[in-house]
Amino acid sequence: MSANSCSIVSRLLPVGLLLIAMASIQGGASMAASIFPAIGPAATTSLRLIMAAVLLMALFRPWRKPVARSEWPNIAIYGVALASMNFLFYQALAHIPLGIAVALEFTGPLTVALLSSKRRLDLLWVAVAIAGLAVLLGTDHGDSGSLDMYGVACALGAGACWAAYILFGQKAGAVSGLNSAIWGITIGAIVIAPIGLFGTDSALLAPEVLWVALGVAILCTAMPYTLEMIALPRLPTQTFGTLMSLEPAFGALSGLLFLGQTLGLLQWLAIAAVISASIGTTVTGDSAEPIETPYPD
Repeated sequence: MSANSCSIVSRLLPVGLLLIAMASIQGGASMAASIFPAIGPAATTSLRLIMAAVLLMALFRPWRKPVARSEWPNIAIYGVALASMNFLFYQALAHIPLGIAVALEFTGPLTVALLSSKRRLDLLWVAVAIAGLAVLLGTDHGDSGSLDMYGVACALGAGACWAAYILFGQKAGAVSGLNSAIWGITIGAIVIAPIGLFGTDSALLAPEVLWVALGVAILCTAMPYTLEMIALPRLPTQTFGTLMSLEPAFGALSGLLFLGQTLGLLQWLAIAAVISASIGTTVTGDSAEPIETPYPD
């Protein structure tokens, strides 16, 4: 293989891995929705976090690298934010379409990006994002006529938790990286498990439910974290942000393919507006430093 071909592969490989990670997460979300009727979104969240924590602990054995006492507060807040984000997102997914839930949740990282910028051009991206969200909330949504406001509130709450996840994830990951993420997931599982598992019945232990929950843990956590370990050190911040901006589209496509959730033209255009706003804030930003913080969700 020529040097030029090797260079092209080295540039495209991390991009491809990150796209696979996004598709994995949204496909896992669709799989999670399939067991909501049996055990509910709260128990699904608990099973996912518990299984993901066990898998990542077994795979990476983070206890081999001690964590300084001063790092634990940031790791704990990061873990609670991550678990709360998952909990609220699955609550939203039980009431509104996946693509719309992801778009609303995406207001979290978009807000972080906008608030960290001092460019006047970003006011344009704010307007584009607001316009897209207004269309999403105001258009007709089939037989119900309008979106379930509980689902909307949960998706926006998940976005706020995603913002906290980013801010404290950067602090927690500054020293220990992936180990901090694994400890954070474990703390999140401990916090959410009593809430999600309280009052559940024997359906929780049905083999078909446990197998699906294991698949969700792998697709939504274990696989993306493994892929990003390879991809993120090789990606500049701008490229990472641009690719991450595509996540609402992945969510909408996953909802269409796996859950039969169809969206109207205006809703697709609204999701495109949110994506455009996020890409805009990324492309007009300054940073080209490597990404070290883990993939969310």
